[in-house]
Amino acid sequence: MVNHVNFIWNIAESLRGPFKPSEYGSVVLPFTVLRRLDAVLADTKAQVLKVAPTVNGAPEVMQQMKLTEASGHQFYNTSPLDFAKLVADPQDLRANLSSYLAGFSTNVRDIFERFEFDKTLNKLAEKNKLFAVTEKFAQADFHPRTVSNIQMGLVFEELIRWANERSNETAGDHYTPREVISLMVQLLFALDDDALTKPGVVRSIYDPTAGTGGMLSVADEYLRRLNPGIQLSLYGQDYNDASYAICKADMVIKGQDVNNIALGDTLTEDAFEEKKFDYGLSNPPFGVDWKDQRAFIEDEHSKLGFNGRFGPGTPTVSDGAMLFLLHLVSKMRRPEDGGSRMAIVLNGSPLFSGGAGGGESNIRKWLLESDMVEAIIGLPKDMFYNTGISTYIWVLSNRKEKAREGRVQLIDARELFTKLPKGLGSKRNELSVENIRTIVEMYAGFEPGEHSKIFRNEDFLYRTITIERPLKLSWHATPDRIEAVFESKAVQKLSEAEATALRATLDRLGTQMVWTNRAEFQNAFRQAAAAERLAVHAPLLKTVTMELGEQDDAADVCRDSKGNPEPDASLRDTENVPWAEDIDEYVAREVLPYAPSAWVDLAKTKEGAEIPFSRHFYQYVPPRPLEDIDRDLESVLRELRGMLTEVEQR
Repeated sequence: MVNHVNFIWNIAESLRGPFKPSEYGSVVLPFTVLRRLDAVLADTKAQVLKVAPTVNGAPEVMQQMKLTEASGHQFYNTSPLDFAKLVADPQDLRANLSSYLAGFSTNVRDIFERFEFDKTLNKLAEKNKLFAVTEKFAQADFHPRTVSNIQMGLVFEELIRWANERSNETAGDHYTPREVISLMVQLLFALDDDALTKPGVVRSIYDPTAGTGGMLSVADEYLRRLNPGIQLSLYGQDYNDASYAICKADMVIKGQDVNNIALGDTLTEDAFEEKKFDYGLSNPPFGVDWKDQRAFIEDEHSKLGFNGRFGPGTPTVSDGAMLFLLHLVSKMRRPEDGGSRMAIVLNGSPLFSGGAGGGESNIRKWLLESDMVEAIIGLPKDMFYNTGISTYIWVLSNRKEKAREGRVQLIDARELFTKLPKGLGSKRNELSVENIRTIVEMYAGFEPGEHSKIFRNEDFLYRTITIERPLKLSWHATPDRIEAVFESKAVQKLSEAEATALRATLDRLGTQMVWTNRAEFQNAFRQAAAAERLAVHAPLLKTVTMELGEQDDAADVCRDSKGNPEPDASLRDTENVPWAEDIDEYVAREVLPYAPSAWVDLAKTKEGAEIPFSRHFYQYVPPRPLEDIDRDLESVLRELRGMLTEVEQR
């Protein structure tokens, strides 16, 4: 494998000058795919060329069926050209390459179109590099008898990694660090190793944000090492043309079904709408809004409910990561069909953002009540190329082992990392093989400890109750409050005569008199208004009562028409009551000792869920003793005094 990678990258290095290092991938990746396909189709090319004329004019479906049957693969090429013939005619190389590419079946031609390979070929020709590159690739023996699908996949993945590291783009947009993928893959399969080693095992893996296919590739490698005879189907979708092309090319090179990789926005164009999968992996974009998809997603949510993907709710439009989480869950097989396990990388906000009754909280609550959250692993910071924020792996399953039913495992791996000798973008840390082993062992062991804690699902559920306190006001016609009355909209609508009468009415109330009972104040106001021949309509009475009133704990309680105390909105508060706790008992203990007149408005109670990961692993570190701090300060001062003395003596 190393020899092949070095051979190809030497070709890339020969591009220096006309091409920047960040552009090498746009040349060597599609050329590697082209050379591999050329070698794969070589043995059946004569048969394809023999069949091709006989199906001209036939329906497209019939043509594809006959030609794929002739090629022995899910793709074919009807051009008489191959690499040997291409380099034998340097004069017509550019035109012949176009003709050769046009001979591929549409499912492969699509790869080169998304690579924008035509532009690359034009530039190579313009810079007099096309023949040299094509000739070099023609020398590479990529025939399946020499390089197996697995070996070729490893070569291509290494080239992808090299290309990403040399790219000027933010690598993290399309590339998840390999050791993070390795951890996710091992977590995904850790509890299934025995079942996966049996002969004749058939499994499917899906990545809705496939990028360049790294997660699918690592999963493929892991399972084939575990069981070389496994029948594995890989599925993926991505919206970025270049990433899709690389991913699809990687799957073709591995011998996977070329039609299992789709282009498009997963949230609005689900390419595998009817399919369910055994396993799923995803690293969706962090903190990316879903404004462009909002109409589609909200329409699906309102019309399909739980028959669609977004039944539990939708998150705030500023971050769509939880939409991918729900999408992934929707791809689980039913438990009676064997169930599924999924792993997804998210930032910290899906753990706690959004209050009770909000979209994020409703999603968490549904996942916990459905008993799908198996484990959440906190990763070290500075693990990704494009962000240094905290990230978490959620492991979801609808086929939990008996011991895990009704339980969630939190694993704190935030301090398990190795420092990189040199940073790559925002990436400063990586997971070593030993770090990964430790994390996977904690997950598989399912034992509580310093870095592993086990909780019941309901430990993360709560009710948000609304605490009301009675409205107590006093009324005093001071100049400032009177001016506030005249600044209100209701009073500004009065005629000049009415406004004059109102001011006279308020003056009649006097600046010395204070009312602590609303009914008494309103009665006094009406009497004063009658003396000034001012009609008191309901909006005016309400405005004057509100603007002249001021919160006063010594005043009487304001009551409604039924005699019930009215709540003071300015004193309104909320409390989160743990799910297992009785609300009345909680209020008696936590609220009434400090506000004896408070009550709970049960009609406003909301149910929610949050997972305060950091709180559960917080360890109090007491401050240093003052004596130690004083001692250190005195030592520093002594050193400074000594330095000053030396300066003075010079």
